[in-house]
Amino acid sequence: MPLATFNQSDRLGEIVIDSPPLNLFSGELLADLRAAVDQAAAADIRALLLRAEGEDFSAGAEVSIFVGLDEARAKELETTVLSLIGAIEDLPVPSLALIHGQCYAGAHELCLACDLIWAAEGSRIGQIEAVAGGIPYAGGTQRIASRIGAARAAEMVLTAAILPPETLAAWGLINRVVAADELTAEGRAFAERLAAGPTRAHATTKRVLHAWRSGGVAAADRVTHADGPAVMLSRDLQEGITSLERDGPGHATFNNR
Repeated sequence: MPLATFNQSDRLGEIVIDSPPLNLFSGELLADLRAAVDQAAAADIRALLLRAEGEDFSAGAEVSIFVGLDEARAKELETTVLSLIGAIEDLPVPSLALIHGQCYAGAHELCLACDLIWAAEGSRIGQIEAVAGGIPYAGGTQRIASRIGAARAAEMVLTAAILPPETLAAWGLINRVVAADELTAEGRAFAERLAAGPTRAHATTKRVLHAWRSGGVAAADRVTHADGPAVMLSRDLQEGITSLERDGPGHATFNNR
C-alpha cells in the first residue's frame, strides 16, 4: 500500500500522506510522494490539496535515511528532495497544504512548496534540523525567507524553534489558522473554489510569483509581459468580463479555456 496517494474528485486533486504513526519521511514515502506529484502533474486537475492522515502531518524525516551515507548517496538524497519540492512548485495549478499536529523539518518544507498553507489550531511547526546538526535540505531556509524575510528565516532555522501556527500566521508564513475539527472540510471547500477559478490566470500568477522570488520585480515583469496577452485573450477572461458586467463580481463560471 503506497504511503502517499493521489486522488482526483472532479477538478480537485488531493495528495494524502498516510504512514502511521508519525508519517515520518522514509525513502519509501519520498518515492511515493514523487509518484503522487507526477500523477497530479499528468491529471486534468485545476487545484491541489496536500494533507495527511493520523494525529500529525509529519514529525519529519526518519533518521535512518541519513545513516551510513557516503558522498554519492548524500548527493542523491539531496537531489531527490529538491526535485520533489520543485515538482510541486512547478504544478501549474494552485496548491494548498493543510497542517495539523506536528509538522517538522522536511514535512514543513513540503508544505512550503505549496502556494498556500493553512494550519489547525494546536499545531506545532518547526524547521528543526539544527537540533541534529543539519540544515533544511529541501530548501526550507530560502523558502521561509521568500515568505517572511531573512531575519525571521534565520530565527526559525538557527534556533530550531517549534512554534504555534498563530505566531507563523502573524509573521506571514501561514495564510490561515483553522479549528482542528474543521481544517479538512474548510480546506477542501476552499481548494474546490480555487479549482473553479480561471486556471490560465492562476498559472500565470504562480509563474510571476516564482519569477519574483528568484529575480525580483524585473523578472516578474518579464513573465507578465510574456503571459499577459494569452490571459487577456482567454475565454475565461472574456466570459468573466461578460459575467461581471451582467451580474457583478463573484458569479463567473470558468472552464479552463
